[in-house]
Amino acid sequence: MRMFRPLLALVAAPLVAVLPLAACGLSPYKIEIQQGNYVSQEMVSQLKAGMSKEQVRITLGTPLLTDLFHADRWDYVYWRKAPDGTQETRKLAVHFADGKLTRVDGDVVPAQEQPKEAK
Repeated sequence: MRMFRPLLALVAAPLVAVLPLAACGLSPYKIEIQQGNYVSQEMVSQLKAGMSKEQVRITLGTPLLTDLFHADRWDYVYWRKAPDGTQETRKLAVHFADGKLTRVDGDVVPAQEQPKEAK
């Protein structure tokens, strides 16, 4: 029985230290979790039809997904969970033809060019 007393003290000591903190209502620190490529509206607004793949890579960064079967499509996916539990998800697909940007699809859209006024 004497051998178990030190073991019991080692197990019980951390619990005794934590119980007063639990009574105060303190919660553990929660971190923000981010995965993928963050693509802002400003970044997408810089995209123009006819840009090369390298120009798009400089503007948006390296794509998260590149598919061997669809080499002319790059996918940018972003997921974020804040400490308060809110979640944000963004998806963006960039399409190329002959190595030039042709189309952008997704949650963040490029700025539309203003139509020229007739004189």
